Amino acid sequence: MNRSSILFSLSKSHPSKTAKGGAARPGSNFSSVKFNAMAHREPLKYVFYFAVSPEKVWDGFVSAESNRVIFTGAELKTDLKPGSSIEWVGPGPDGKPMAYVHGEVLQVDAPRLLQYTFAMGPNQKMSRATIELVPESEATQVTVVHDEWAEDDPTYTACADGWPRILSRLKTLIETGETFKPH
Repeated sequence: MNRSSILFSLSKSHPSKTAKGGAARPGSNFSSVKFNAMAHREPLKYVFYFAVSPEKVWDGFVSAESNRVIFTGAELKTDLKPGSSIEWVGPGPDGKPMAYVHGEVLQVDAPRLLQYTFAMGPNQKMSRATIELVPESEATQVTVVHDEWAEDDPTYTACADGWPRILSRLKTLIETGETFKPH
């Protein structure tokens, strides 16, 4: 697995719309429809609770320091203005800087919402990532929705595996000041 796969290997777990073998489950809205996960890209959605304020979670997502820790040396490059570029840049296999992830900022409402287009490495198929922070009594609800996938986007599986890892590492870092190494 290469470095960018490790950094942004994003695990999705949601029940299939079909029973084993592709037949519709009893009571479903599908009648003898074969479900092909590769042809239909469901949005990836993750909800975590961080025991800190939305401002601290926001800083965790956008600060240079936390991004270097979470993404093992990668730098977040953006001015966080709609229409501007957003990239996570770090050393490539040859040691030269490369963009692990690149896209365009769509919406920013600090410390509540960050939305941007998303493509990994040299891939040019853009999807969309939305990070929403909602304050609760003693925590912040963090919801990440990664959607608008091209049917043939080769990074879907990596993103489905990586988002829970990234969010877990960020939560641990923000709450304890330390985090664990990526796999």
